[in-house]
Amino acid sequence: MLASRLLVAFFLLLPLPAAAAEIDVPSEPGALASAIAGAEEGDILLLRPGTHPGNFIIDRTLTLDGGGAAHLEGPGTGTVLTIDAPGAVVRGLLVTGSGSSHEEIDSGIKLTQQATGARVERNVLLDNLYGIDIHGAESAVVVGNVIDGRQGHRMNERGNGVYIWNAAGAVVEGNDIRWGRDGIFVNTSMRNILRDNRFRDLRFAIHLMYSNGSEIVDNLSIGNHLGFALMFSKRLTVIGNRSIGDREHGIMLNYANEALIEGNLVTGGPDGRGPEKCVFIYNAHKNRLVGNRFEGCEIGIHFTAGSERNAITGNAFIGNRTQVKYVGTIWIDWSADGVGNYWSDHPAYDLDGDGFADADYKPNDLMDQVLWSQPATKLLLGSPAVQLVRWSQATFPALLPGGVVDTRPLMRPVEIPDAEWVLR
Repeated sequence: MLASRLLVAFFLLLPLPAAAAEIDVPSEPGALASAIAGAEEGDILLLRPGTHPGNFIIDRTLTLDGGGAAHLEGPGTGTVLTIDAPGAVVRGLLVTGSGSSHEEIDSGIKLTQQATGARVERNVLLDNLYGIDIHGAESAVVVGNVIDGRQGHRMNERGNGVYIWNAAGAVVEGNDIRWGRDGIFVNTSMRNILRDNRFRDLRFAIHLMYSNGSEIVDNLSIGNHLGFALMFSKRLTVIGNRSIGDREHGIMLNYANEALIEGNLVTGGPDGRGPEKCVFIYNAHKNRLVGNRFEGCEIGIHFTAGSERNAITGNAFIGNRTQVKYVGTIWIDWSADGVGNYWSDHPAYDLDGDGFADADYKPNDLMDQVLWSQPATKLLLGSPAVQLVRWSQATFPALLPGGVVDTRPLMRPVEIPDAEWVLR
């Protein structure tokens, strides 16, 4: 009994951990740097409204809260704010004034390898070379930020809105990203989640390279050169994204394998102009494209470079000038588990009312393949010889050279509602 009382008394005499303090930081030169240097782990730094000039490093677990009215103004060199501690939180700041070095990845906010689990939320970053650089910070979270990049004439010389490198498990969600080069560029980083972001006036909305197991969900790409560029990655989950009025491709799979591409919409913008290609599949294998809607493009889907064992089922191809571009000598059936796709140019009928057309759909003929491989032959499109070849193939299907066939075409297209995007 005496021993128990002594043990209790011993623990009562131990110093208790200090409670997190709230530190008021005035908007004057040197104040923020001094506050960071004097803060304890877990402290909350409340920045007063106004300009806080300089470059800053958070080297301990702190919260920086600008309340939506504090401005971190860099001197035009380096990164404005570097987070170099796990679990740090940065919120409610306006961040401007990064440098212009691609080699150093000058950014508005940089998260280093030490910043595991750090959060960057509800900030506004304007005219920095890179917006937010997640550089090795595993499980970092970037949510609800507005990132407007630079607008120089040469797009490739701009930086990315969010750059993720070697940061497994990072989450980028609910951000509004405009201008710069790519909205989000992921390089050599696994199991990232990119969800519910909006992208405008960029080269690529989302650009993935070597990002196995990542999720791209419910993002909105408007008027970019290319919507979703998925490259050199395996087992991606790409669901519910929308590409509206992007110019070149809505979705591109380049050496991307075993991905699920489901419920995405690619269509034209308000002016009615759609991408050159809704989907471009280049040397990509074992992917599953299900329930997507590809509408109003020059080419609905371009399939090339030996892409094999892809399942394409339940999709809608609507009003594309060329529905399918594929050159091959064998027939490839674009139906899976008894379900094909909807084709707006298929003069279909369904006598038994089962929801599937009673005739196969074959989008291309021999002349299509000649035109793709020898573009100069377009001059002969109206000639009697070309019309005779096409009539012969339509009358005698055995003359067709091989290519895509859908043996279970759908009678109704999949419906995907318009996007409603709200900044988090």
